[in-house]
Amino acid sequence: MYPEAKSRSAQLYERARKVLPGGNSRTSVFFEPYPVYAAAGHGSRIVDVDGVERIDFVNNYTSLIHGHAHPRIVAAVTEQLHRGSCFAAPTESEIALAEILVERLPAVDQVRFANSGSEGVMMAIKAARGYTGRGKIAKCEGAYHGSYDFAEVSQGVQPQDWGDPDAPRSVPPSRGTPQSVLDEVIVIPYNDSERARRILTPRARELVAIVIDPMSNQCGMVPATPEYLRFMRAFTRAHGIVLIFDEVISFRLDYHGAQGAFACEPDLTALGKVIGCGFPVGAVGGKAEVMAVFDPSRGKPPVPHAGTFNANPITMTAGRVALEMLTREAYQRLNALGDRARAGLEHALAAAGVPGTVTGRGSLFRLFLAEKKDSGYRAMLMSPKEAEMMAELHRYLLNHGFFFSSYGLGNISTAHTEAEIDQFVETVRNGLGVIKQRGLAAE
Repeated sequence: MYPEAKSRSAQLYERARKVLPGGNSRTSVFFEPYPVYAAAGHGSRIVDVDGVERIDFVNNYTSLIHGHAHPRIVAAVTEQLHRGSCFAAPTESEIALAEILVERLPAVDQVRFANSGSEGVMMAIKAARGYTGRGKIAKCEGAYHGSYDFAEVSQGVQPQDWGDPDAPRSVPPSRGTPQSVLDEVIVIPYNDSERARRILTPRARELVAIVIDPMSNQCGMVPATPEYLRFMRAFTRAHGIVLIFDEVISFRLDYHGAQGAFACEPDLTALGKVIGCGFPVGAVGGKAEVMAVFDPSRGKPPVPHAGTFNANPITMTAGRVALEMLTREAYQRLNALGDRARAGLEHALAAAGVPGTVTGRGSLFRLFLAEKKDSGYRAMLMSPKEAEMMAELHRYLLNHGFFFSSYGLGNISTAHTEAEIDQFVETVRNGLGVIKQRGLAAE
């Protein structure tokens, strides 16, 4: 049972705290009193260092769309390893992956690879600056876009720092962020076109880009409304502003990415996660005229871009094979499993008599243990009471065979089955019943 002071995970955590701040290198993998340490993964299952096997609905935070150690990906990567893992030279493997992305993404003519989604967003912003010559960006309040200073302003911002809804504050993401960074970022509400218009219009001539995730996890995994996306596209075109889609997570929604699913073409697209399928990856893609800022063939480019492991053949090979397996039929099955999970979770909430909300689309879902009647970051932010309930449910799931995020985010891989979805839903229902019995759930 978790937690157990004598478990191998507990022992590793104490060992890790001596050499790693807080015992880890990723804030997102920590939960109290200690995280579960992984030993192996296969298909839809993850095995911890104590030998406990669980069905995995985290999938390394959406990156493992084919589950763990898929045989085709393992075989292709192993073959490439025997030929070499990285070179101070380009390889055909990056061309092959780029060709697939260009074919699938309506708004992408060319691609530039990096090593994380954070880098993909960063290079998209830098490309926009190089293309327009402007400086300020706008982004949605609360939205997560990685760890680039400008992109992370006001991510995860708490209520005491929000400011007026008509003038959201630019809040530093970490201690020591220069005021000059905050001054270059305009914060707008998610899914509120009129407020966004009032905030953006006086500053339109200063803006280089608007960065938006069309289904932001931190904004509750609620899809952007068609009206909101139409406003964004029309406003940016009218004022010569670059529209950037952060599809690091939402690319997995559709064969043609989020931009295909929502029928809205940005100028630049940031990518990551599933396009490397378990290996470090990031990318920026867009129209050729914008992407030309990276072109070194005529001398120093307007936006230099280097990186020792950019487009390394291991990642490129894994990404190519992963996308080749993500056929239209594979997406149909994935999205049907997502529909099954969301409908099942809604039924589980009702059956347990616990107020809640289920959001998401495609193979992504988010469970909230409170009724959410509006969208936008402020409406979707978990209260302390909700967080307490979710922590209880998270622990219950760990002890009943499921690996699930500690804040309610789930995602489905091609390795999952209908039976596993149904088993997960039933276990959530049982866990909600326990929470209600303990008097934690609101009536």
